[in-house]
Amino acid sequence: MAVRATVEALLRERKLDRTLTSAIPERLGEDAVAPLDVDALDRGLAGGLPRGQVSEVVGPASSGRTGLVWAALAAATRRGETVALIDTFDRFDPPTAAAGGIVLPRLLWVRGQAVSKTAVAIDPAWLPGVRAVNGPGTFVERVIDRAIKSLNLVVQSGVCTLVAIDLIDVPAQALRRLPASTWFRIERAIEGSDTAVVILAAQSVARSSGGRSIQMGADDPGSRIPDPGIKWKGEHDRTRRLSGVRTTTAIGGARWSGTQQVAVHTRFVHAV
Repeated sequence: MAVRATVEALLRERKLDRTLTSAIPERLGEDAVAPLDVDALDRGLAGGLPRGQVSEVVGPASSGRTGLVWAALAAATRRGETVALIDTFDRFDPPTAAAGGIVLPRLLWVRGQAVSKTAVAIDPAWLPGVRAVNGPGTFVERVIDRAIKSLNLVVQSGVCTLVAIDLIDVPAQALRRLPASTWFRIERAIEGSDTAVVILAAQSVARSSGGRSIQMGADDPGSRIPDPGIKWKGEHDRTRRLSGVRTTTAIGGARWSGTQQVAVHTRFVHAV
């Protein structure tokens, strides 16, 4: 017991006690979460994304990951909150987002540099923090660095209560090479605040100890979800439109016992 008390005292001295020794309540209060307005997920998340924490939404293409983050942004703007999207590679489409329920005047859109997916896919050479005079990786590296710096500035301002950063098209190798301090700084900036940060990516990147990891398209052979997959509207090939995605979603956290599996049906609205 004396050793434990000493360790906890050292953690408190360095302000690490909340991260490593405190317990997360089983159910968070309404003011401590940002609801997504997706019933199945809000139940699994005990109300929504925890404020003052870094969470992540990850999954393969067509798993509903982007639609889910847009749903969270839409829900927050409908509540009158100001939100932000760090759009690393300029993939955001405002008309479609507005049709999906996002109140655009309440959204801070930080546009990144448009980079073709082909250029990203064939560019594994860049290294974070390395500024080569010439080389294929320099341009992509600078784009990603600007996105991370923008995220830091937005969360430090304290203006936005929900901040999302889109890293979907960032190469997996690049994500692994981002230093852990990148996310520690974000966690410290929002700790105890009303701001929730969510990372949108193809694979797991980072979350704080009290954050949630939402894995879209989770592989669950025993799932009872009927007919998972992409949903289409229309009978003829020429008129068919993507109407939604039904997927299995796994929700995890540092102090959660096991992983929860929930069914999510994300609906799409097409802008005219």
